Amino acid sequence: MTQTDYQSLIRGLMGDYRYVHSVNVADEAVFLAKLYGADVQKAYTAGILHDVTKEFPKEEQLQMIREFGIILDDVQINAPKLWHSISGSVYVQTELGITDPDIINAIRYHTTGRAKMSLLEKIIYIADYTAEGRDYNGVEIMRQKSRQSLEDAMIFSFQYTFQNLSSKEVAIHPDEVFAYNDIVINKERTKL
Repeated sequence: MTQTDYQSLIRGLMGDYRYVHSVNVADEAVFLAKLYGADVQKAYTAGILHDVTKEFPKEEQLQMIREFGIILDDVQINAPKLWHSISGSVYVQTELGITDPDIINAIRYHTTGRAKMSLLEKIIYIADYTAEGRDYNGVEIMRQKSRQSLEDAMIFSFQYTFQNLSSKEVAIHPDEVFAYNDIVINKERTKL
């Protein structure tokens, strides 16, 4: 499918806000891919499709996940906000025929991250935080960091997320902790 095909597809699956956000994430992903030497087409594809199932009913998302054989852990079961990334990775495989594991994983882990993330996975994770239209407290710092180092931007995002979730007494998914630890440990190794 072409970029126009993907835009038309998602346009029919989501409201105006989510559609504009998805286009902005795709544009930001392309920018970051050029900056860091990643595959621009893959970045666009993963970016435009990262929220493909976000507005699907929760029951439908859960059914897709279960039918694909994915077993949710306790944190995921109790955090429906995480389901769209998992169901989205299923949707692009089953409905769109996407077989590239890097695109699939970039969609699946764009909300939590994970240890040993690929360059594309990091780009989509960060693009979702820094795309035009994002206006949370600290977004300008996040954008600045994303232009200097994906890893520094990710550390900043995890610190923000951990503080936000813990202040609300919301469980933090282990993948987020593993991703944070992986980046921090690897950053320390490069200093040695």
